[in-house]
Amino acid sequence: MIQIELSREDPWPEGAWDALATRAASAAIAGTPHGELLTDPATIEISIRLTDDDQVRTLNAQYRHKDKATNVLSFPMIQPDLLETVTQNSDDGEVLLGDIVLAYGICAAEAAANGVSVEHHATHLVVHGTLHLLGYDHLGDGEADAMEEIERAALASLGIADPYLVIED
Repeated sequence: MIQIELSREDPWPEGAWDALATRAASAAIAGTPHGELLTDPATIEISIRLTDDDQVRTLNAQYRHKDKATNVLSFPMIQPDLLETVTQNSDDGEVLLGDIVLAYGICAAEAAANGVSVEHHATHLVVHGTLHLLGYDHLGDGEADAMEEIERAALASLGIADPYLVIED
């Protein structure tokens, strides 16, 4: 079972962010070999923080040594190859998969540039962040292609258009 612990800070507006995050994380997990986590008796927790660009910049500098804001940061708490073992051996039936942090200013600017709503772009970023928590990355072309395919499928299952589609004029 997936449980989202979400905190929303200004300038993120009021909204149904908890439901959005739960749908996005569930869709991401369902598209991977870790799909059984959705029905596992252990509670798999993901912490999501919606904050401002300055807070994300601080975290990015502190943990990634990059002094700039970015749209999403992910902090996995479990190595993906140990995930099954950890869920089976959890003392209290709860496992913290990791943390995801989204920067409002960058998210809103990217959404506007791509002609999509902030909600749809935030959904994409939560899917993307969840895949990072599961060990997916996009450092190499093959890894990026595989991760993008899972993102496309997860977003399509939520009725959201392919964010990587390039439309030629």
